[in-house]
Amino acid sequence: MIRMKKATVALLCFICLSYAALAQDLHFSQFMNSPLVTNPANTGFIPNADYRIGGNYRSQWTSLPAPFITGSVWADFQVLKNKLSNGWMGIGAVILHDLAGSGQLRSDKQYLSLAYHQMLGYSSLLSGGFNMGLASKRIDINRYRFDNQWNGRFFDGKIPNGELGFQQNNISYFDMQVGMNYAYFPSEKTYINLGLSVHHLNRPKESFLGSDNEVPERFIGFANGSFKLNDMWIINPNAYYSLQASASEMVMGMNAAYNVTGDGQFVLTGGVYYRWNDAAIAIIGFERKNLVVTFTYDATISLLTPYNNGRGAYEFSLLKRGYYNQLDKTLLRQSMCPQF
Repeated sequence: MIRMKKATVALLCFICLSYAALAQDLHFSQFMNSPLVTNPANTGFIPNADYRIGGNYRSQWTSLPAPFITGSVWADFQVLKNKLSNGWMGIGAVILHDLAGSGQLRSDKQYLSLAYHQMLGYSSLLSGGFNMGLASKRIDINRYRFDNQWNGRFFDGKIPNGELGFQQNNISYFDMQVGMNYAYFPSEKTYINLGLSVHHLNRPKESFLGSDNEVPERFIGFANGSFKLNDMWIINPNAYYSLQASASEMVMGMNAAYNVTGDGQFVLTGGVYYRWNDAAIAIIGFERKNLVVTFTYDATISLLTPYNNGRGAYEFSLLKRGYYNQLDKTLLRQSMCPQF
């Protein structure tokens, strides 16, 4: 009886989370490694390269019958560096895919991103940017189970669900985000960055029921720093806060980079983060010749723990940085970030 009760409560959680996903955005624990998703003003803000190409993959609650899977591919580039006075432009693009819950709610988004970066003196930088694109969602209503499908012993999927409210199983709309960043780097050993972005600025309509439901604006703020302690260690504290309607998320923590080879050619990274009232996050990764690989694991500490045994999510990111030519690599960068 206790096992049946737990299964029933878990099933209700899955159904509620599936419907909640209709109105909430995807997220990554590695927000610092998904810069264009976090803030469009990050586009082309690359202190230690001319361009970068990245990908993210997140699998959440795999121990439960209705896991969430999120992925992205993105790239951004610095342009007009020699054409603008003490500034440059950034261009980029990001493709997002998300599969959520019992109803196989599928979300696909494609954005183009543009930003401008202006030096303020010799030790600070102000950036502003936006992105825009197309978002689409699809749901399979036949995967849900409703009260009229209960035959007295179990939910029978062969019985028509009788739900007439769903007028369509796929929708699409135009979407837009804006953001600003400020970076302060008084020396080669100190770097501080603050950012704020507003997502769904145009408040697009989103509903499978034919209603005028609007996607609420999502506000994201972040702060991060990079401090070089010596030739062997760099620490990176990070904090992130997101608010969308009544849903909020706060993540904070720190990782440290260790210069294994002494010349910066091979660097190991490790750290710990905490998502408020939800999960403890362990991070580990390495960097080898501008290729960065990072893995995180979310251990659930919320009320869901009894149903997933603490197994929350794992996440993987891959980042490749580069220069247009060797001369760019040897030139003094306009914005500085501690590095080995």
